[in-house]
Amino acid sequence: MARIIIIGASTGGLPTAYELREALGAGHRITVVSNTDHFSFIPSNPWVAVGWRSRADVSFPLEPYLRKKQIEFTSVGAAELRPDTNEVVLGDGTTLHYDYLVIATGPKLAFDEVQGMGPGGFSQSICTLDHAERAHKAWQSFLEDPGPIVVGAAPMASCFGPAYEYAFILDAELRRRKLRHKVPMTFVTSEPYIGHLGLGGVGDSRGMLESELRDKHIQWITNARIDGIEEGRMQVSEQKAGGETLQKHELPFHYSMILPAFKGVDAIAAVGEDLVNPRGFVKVDDFQRNPKWNNIYSVGVCIAIPPVETTPVPTGAPKTGYMIESMVKATVANIQASIEGREVSATATWNAICLADMGNTGIAFVAMPQIPPRNTQWMKKGKWVHLAKVAFEKYFIRKMKKGTSEPFYETVILKAMGIEKLN
Repeated sequence: MARIIIIGASTGGLPTAYELREALGAGHRITVVSNTDHFSFIPSNPWVAVGWRSRADVSFPLEPYLRKKQIEFTSVGAAELRPDTNEVVLGDGTTLHYDYLVIATGPKLAFDEVQGMGPGGFSQSICTLDHAERAHKAWQSFLEDPGPIVVGAAPMASCFGPAYEYAFILDAELRRRKLRHKVPMTFVTSEPYIGHLGLGGVGDSRGMLESELRDKHIQWITNARIDGIEEGRMQVSEQKAGGETLQKHELPFHYSMILPAFKGVDAIAAVGEDLVNPRGFVKVDDFQRNPKWNNIYSVGVCIAIPPVETTPVPTGAPKTGYMIESMVKATVANIQASIEGREVSATATWNAICLADMGNTGIAFVAMPQIPPRNTQWMKKGKWVHLAKVAFEKYFIRKMKKGTSEPFYETVILKAMGIEKLN
């Protein structure tokens, strides 16, 4: 009997647990270690932050659903990893031994890299459900005294889509409330141009997103280094290609949401350079295994992927939902092969699908592969994207409660796009 531990229970870890149980049957022991007792659907956080969704809509307790699948669960979190002895030390001091480990922690949110950023400072976040609920409370206060809004992404950020989404969703909500005329909006991003997305652009993402921002009267600053945030004011340096400062901006705001850069979580990053890169992200080979410890796999936002290109203000590369879905499948197939004494062979896709909601419409991007040059790049705008994202939310939450993880992107999104398969 193999003992498999999965650290993390979000959109990477939970499907991994379910698919491993389905692939391996009941003869092997699977344990999920999380630092929270609930699953929450992170892509819904922009909606939560404006009150379009509640906690009950997008989250559920993990233990009962995992127990139905004979998967052990603890919410005390992981405090230390000892890969040489195949041990995980939990937050309560308990030590668990593993034969295979899957790291699916998601990121550490690096708010400390910009003074005054984050829920502990003067800007909001939509990175977690708790943060989104706090952002909604701040939003309710803002509606009583509307004024300038600043939304964007900090240096070294890699997940730009939610920042665009949130700006457009705020615009839609303000128009619904007949308050848009009272609210100047500015989008601040470390991207070298609008629509870069950490991907080097996808098709005419630059032209389309610039057009949408213009149409909605949202100003923007690219190559933006956020120097500091204080109450009601943000200091931003706009950089030239060579790194020199082109212009300094002081942006007043009544409400702000800035996505932070990501790093690896402390317990994993502490292992050092054999496991992680300098930012603490897990190094993996083509089969999702760590090169030194081949019984350690990793999926999701916490894996190391190099930036698409060097930019004046550093940016990272996103790990999109379709990529994570394919990482999970490769990891499960390779762990099963290893247990059965076969060579591992499954690899994840480096294709990307992004669905950016805009309130009542949206933009879909496809990049094959994610890193240019590409065989295919494709983008379309339409109400169907908004509907697809709503369907994705309902489908994924339902499947996670049911305890199965059918491929959503291949079965739903690609059909909506008229694409047979991304390969």
